[in-house]
Amino acid sequence: MTEGNFVDYVKIYVSSGKGGKGSSHLHREKFIEKGGPDGGDGGRGGHVILKGNKSLWTLFHLKFARHVKAGHGGDGGSSRSTGHDGEDITIEVPLGTVVRDKETDEILFEITENGEERILAKGGKGGLGNWNFRSSTNQTPRYAQPGMPPEELDVVLELKVLADVGLVGFPNAGKSTLLSVLTSAKPKIADYPFTTLKPNLGIVAYREFKSFIMADIPGIIEGAAEGKGLGHYFLRHIERNSTLLFLVPADTDDIKKEYEILLDELRRYNPEMLDKDKLLVISKCDMLDEELKAELKAQLKKQIKGIPFMFISSVAQQGLTELKDKLWEMLNVDSEMPENSHGI
Repeated sequence: MTEGNFVDYVKIYVSSGKGGKGSSHLHREKFIEKGGPDGGDGGRGGHVILKGNKSLWTLFHLKFARHVKAGHGGDGGSSRSTGHDGEDITIEVPLGTVVRDKETDEILFEITENGEERILAKGGKGGLGNWNFRSSTNQTPRYAQPGMPPEELDVVLELKVLADVGLVGFPNAGKSTLLSVLTSAKPKIADYPFTTLKPNLGIVAYREFKSFIMADIPGIIEGAAEGKGLGHYFLRHIERNSTLLFLVPADTDDIKKEYEILLDELRRYNPEMLDKDKLLVISKCDMLDEELKAELKAQLKKQIKGIPFMFISSVAQQGLTELKDKLWEMLNVDSEMPENSHGI
């Protein structure tokens, strides 16, 4: 799928079907002088339903479907015939889709499970036919109920990628390269900033046929929370990751400063994201000799407290097994990390 086909934000207008009106028919038949009321009920209007589909990962199929309308219910008929129900419209969406009212910005619900169905716009109820209004004092009612009107709604569908581990870093930190090495994902990689224009998901195979999902989030720059660069547009995807992997290249001028800038951008976007488990990974360590690596490790132990850190090289395949072990431990162990934790 091309870069432009990843769509994680769409606005659509939805309308359910109106209910069919009840019938006020009076029975007429040869040799039956006073047949009485026999008007049937109107049919229910169609629902607009959202359904989770684990095979989808983008809202691209809804990009041009700006108006979604369900079918109207049929009118009731004679002989107590009930009108047909309106056709339901089912919209399939990827897991992690949040539905928001466009006018009030209120979150209506979210789809998180495969096959989960939620009614977005409920079809109007069909009106009752005059058969329902007969009584001993009103044996020939000549009226029936109209059908209920449809529900109309302007909504925003917003996709937040569901992944266990989210890669956070500046452009060219090596996130896409790491994802391509650890998983079978094939993100576009090149030697210029902002290569990644969409989140990429990959499944990391672990020991004994276990696995976890990793997401490469487009690079963040300083000021992303205020809308600078591309990273701010994708910060919503990091909200769903249980563990955040901060990737900082070994050749950066100040590792501590770069990590703190990334941390500050997340805090300014949503302070709750700082409560997630965090791991600092120094990438491109194949450029460091053992002496320089030891010196840098000692420096980070003093500068960064309470956050574990590791050294890896995606290209040279260094430290990747240890990284997977550490991530699996963080994803599956509830015990808190000691305050004096140091790097590996």
